Amino acid sequence: MSERIVIVGAGHAGVSVAFKLRAYGYTGPVTLVSAEAVLPYQRPPLSKKYITDSIDMERLYLKQRALYDSEQIDLLLECRVEKINRENKCVALDSGELLEYSHLVLALGAATRCLPPEQGGQANNVYTLRTLEDAKRIRGEFVEGRKLLVVGGGYIGLEAAAVARSIGMQVTLIERDRRILGRVASAETAAYFKALHQRQGVAVREGVELASLERLDGRVVAVQLGDGTSMETDAVIAGIGVIPETSIARSAGLRVGDGIMVDSVGRTDDKSIYALGDCACFPWRGRRIRLESVQNAVDMADVVAQAIVGRRVSYQSIPWFWSDQYSTKLQIAGLNHGYAQVAVRKTAEDSMSIWYYDEEHRLIAVDAINDAKAFMTARRWLGDGFSPSIEEIGNISVPLSSIALSEQPDQIT
Repeated sequence: MSERIVIVGAGHAGVSVAFKLRAYGYTGPVTLVSAEAVLPYQRPPLSKKYITDSIDMERLYLKQRALYDSEQIDLLLECRVEKINRENKCVALDSGELLEYSHLVLALGAATRCLPPEQGGQANNVYTLRTLEDAKRIRGEFVEGRKLLVVGGGYIGLEAAAVARSIGMQVTLIERDRRILGRVASAETAAYFKALHQRQGVAVREGVELASLERLDGRVVAVQLGDGTSMETDAVIAGIGVIPETSIARSAGLRVGDGIMVDSVGRTDDKSIYALGDCACFPWRGRRIRLESVQNAVDMADVVAQAIVGRRVSYQSIPWFWSDQYSTKLQIAGLNHGYAQVAVRKTAEDSMSIWYYDEEHRLIAVDAINDAKAFMTARRWLGDGFSPSIEEIGNISVPLSSIALSEQPDQIT
């Protein structure tokens, strides 16, 4: 039986697993399979700097080619895994080649949701933004004075709108829910970013659906909205979420829900197969979650690599995220799922933090807007299980450094 470890997917998760395996002493063959033609790269800059040519391609690479060679990691580019044969412990590539494995790691990521064809979503100037090829295609549309419609008021949509507006495009952003960031942030955080974009000249329209796209010669030239209004546009970006890549796992008979179901070390119900990153659904503090973040990809990679080499570990990380829009930096610590109330702490005109509490008055997450101190403090407290009172957090006259913590803090488990 081959001792080869095969890693499918070469984003942050897959690349991190490969190099962590070497760091933890694994000396057997490691093969990293990537469907893309270029060296594995960072995705976050694509919706920020790359689409305006303000970052060089070389700086996007996660590792230079020489490092894969020196660590004896076999990197297969433009290569897809089409099938997993669990009985024979091998994967079938689109080239027809079979790769045997001792352990298989699925770092498949997620696919962007596209506008449906009946709305005109297949037009040449309708884009999603997740891959390098997506960003390259969009670059040609980002020209000062042109009109852009952004569909979706999540972080990807807001970041794309910010970049477009910063180069002088005329930007309209629509969100079908009653407010932007409705599924991921408080009303207070959403209000801050709505006002920020409006001050920059973005037309933000909430509670408005896209009805259809009017095309001419294969390109969208106008849009019809659900409220009966219409507008001209030169391009459309759909930022309406992603779907975890699970098809080959499902075909192989692995358990799949909102992602590939794994345990606290990233192992599936097949002890030889692991999954991590955007495609994995794992247990965390008494419930199952799936996270789409660089932090989660890297932290899960560390756990998976240690588990494969026989170390006893489990995922204990505090999730964190970030978003850059114009000169504003949002840093998020923890998960606000199921929050019952928030405390707002405003330290300056452009600096504030929103602290989320559950029904038992325990701190569960923080949104820090241009406030690195609040972010770092929250990460530490969340990791320790400390919950300062809502009253103390809301009292701006009390510095974070002097907030009294209870002698017996609640430990979130």
